[in-house]
Amino acid sequence: MPELPEMETYRRLLTEQLSGRTITNIEINREKSINVNPAQFKRQLINAGITEIQRRAKHLIFKLSSGKNLLLHLMLGGWMYIGSDQDNPDRTKQVIISFGDKKLYFIGLRLGYLYLLTDAELEKELADLGPEPMDQTFSYPVFRELIGSRRGMLKTTFVNQQFLSGIGNCYSDEICFEAGLLPMKRADELDEDETKILYQSLKGVLTRAIQFGGYMEEPLFKGDTKTGGYNEQCRVYDREGQPCLRCRSPIIKEEISSRKTFYCKNCQN
Repeated sequence: MPELPEMETYRRLLTEQLSGRTITNIEINREKSINVNPAQFKRQLINAGITEIQRRAKHLIFKLSSGKNLLLHLMLGGWMYIGSDQDNPDRTKQVIISFGDKKLYFIGLRLGYLYLLTDAELEKELADLGPEPMDQTFSYPVFRELIGSRRGMLKTTFVNQQFLSGIGNCYSDEICFEAGLLPMKRADELDEDETKILYQSLKGVLTRAIQFGGYMEEPLFKGDTKTGGYNEQCRVYDREGQPCLRCRSPIIKEEISSRKTFYCKNCQN
């Protein structure tokens, strides 16, 4: 599932490609992917312009000139592609939004969604999300107080969107590895030094992941060399049995609360 760095990469690239452009047509092939009937969806979107694209946690928010918002959550298996009738993936598209001859294809939205919302509805939809870890106001004292109130394992704590927004399976493991802490270590067992290095690792891993374009495998458009660059940077995630980049011990995979988790037993404690 795309996490904060993947959605931030999408936000930046989509802003370059689509900001200021007007929606000229919409094709809906799966009504369950949207929250209003198709006729109303089309009526309220066609001829509206994209004024801004924002990110909140794992969501993208397309701000429209009409005052409405399109809220996107890709969930598991969802991705996007910008192209044309001649250049697009040979995959089922649940929703297609046209901007003249340029089209934005939404693919794999079996669990994901694209909701048309007012500002008030949008605020309510996102109300339960925790702080943004890359926000400038998210300082070490804020983090220390936040994690100090938790009693669960680091893995389950980090993937809890009410604790922090935007972190999932991949980056929870990468952050724990960077900090040298086991993902099953309890938050209330951290001392001051461990809490501080965990905060630094959180910031460092997410910054690096955004810099390299996240781990999404599919490019956003033809010639896109940014998306997915972090795949080669992962230290533990999806590296079961491969040598640890620190100590050469094999990376272990196990399930924690039904979530696949990767770590090095030798250099994380």
